[in-house]
Amino acid sequence: MNLKIGLLNDSFPPTIDGVANCVKNYADIIAANYGTPTVITPEYPHVIDNYPYEVYRYSSVKFRGKMPYRVGNPFSPASILELKSKGFDILHNHCPFASGLLSHYIAGKKTPIVFTYHTKFDIDIDNFVHNEQFNTISKKFILNNINYSDEVWCVSHGSIESLRNLGYKGNVHVMPNGTDFKKGKSSIGAINDIRRIYKIDETTPVFAFCGRMMWYKNIKLILDGLKLLKNDGYKFKMLFIGGGPDRAAIEQYSNYLGLSAYVEFTGPIYDREKLRAIYSCIDMLLFPSTYDTSGLVVKEAAACDCAALLVKGSCASEGITDGVDGVLIDETPNSLAYTLAKVINTEGLFEKLGKAASNNIYFTWEQAVEKAYERYQNIIDKKSK
Repeated sequence: MNLKIGLLNDSFPPTIDGVANCVKNYADIIAANYGTPTVITPEYPHVIDNYPYEVYRYSSVKFRGKMPYRVGNPFSPASILELKSKGFDILHNHCPFASGLLSHYIAGKKTPIVFTYHTKFDIDIDNFVHNEQFNTISKKFILNNINYSDEVWCVSHGSIESLRNLGYKGNVHVMPNGTDFKKGKSSIGAINDIRRIYKIDETTPVFAFCGRMMWYKNIKLILDGLKLLKNDGYKFKMLFIGGGPDRAAIEQYSNYLGLSAYVEFTGPIYDREKLRAIYSCIDMLLFPSTYDTSGLVVKEAAACDCAALLVKGSCASEGITDGVDGVLIDETPNSLAYTLAKVINTEGLFEKLGKAASNNIYFTWEQAVEKAYERYQNIIDKKSK
């Protein structure tokens, strides 16, 4: 059945983050294979959208802070009326802020809403809203928007706990994310280009972190662990891929630890083929974040025969078997350094783990959206009864 689907999120390219990437892949695949998507997102100055589907941008203002986001105005009567007139069969909301409010106004009483919980908002609010009263108000605001939905999805089983911490008591369906990378390494030429750009030789172990440069991603744990690895006499190359408010402080701390000859900060990389070539070049992804609800980068790396180092019990570690298709560590620098040294010293283990990750973990956006689209129809049928 060809469904008209409104995909709402507070970010979309040119802003790149995990949720924006998710929404874009949903829209691309729905348009190509299933129905008619419309992406509904705040406007950005001077942005020209060139997609095979409509991107409806509503009025916004710049976010007051370091984050490169816009704050949408969900109260515009003109936008609400125009969006209601599109006759959506279902709305899929990916953010409980402006998108959450706007989805309510568009839906009315007949159009079902599904909400995907991508981010541990309980942690975000506790980190950034220190006034107890505003902290409580913020959590209630998010919870009210979530409760308005007809169905709630999480991207991992571990993220359900965060949702419960906000006070959500309803049913939850786990709907995993995928990757847009095709399976297999990049070409030898593309890999050699990366080796040349970042001065990587074939005998030195190469690691990478990919994500926003924020301390809460456990980046200090990576640096402290690499410092111990260096002190034990190991040679390696570490790439930090991404940008963010804490980047300058992270670079300063890396230099303080004496890692400047071992570590390189690439900045954000938007070219997907270049990023794929980097994953194809490195020996292991270091992603010890306990904040992320899923960790798209783990699947991206797996597509390129590259396994990940993750913290035991983290959402990103779901589905990983230690020593088979990845490595799991305690949340300490000692554990990170010890584990990397063990893998380095075991001949062929990087390759073995990477190939197993490709076979066991790889999951495409096509597979993810197919599963979601089937669920859309169930939600619509249930709402109509």
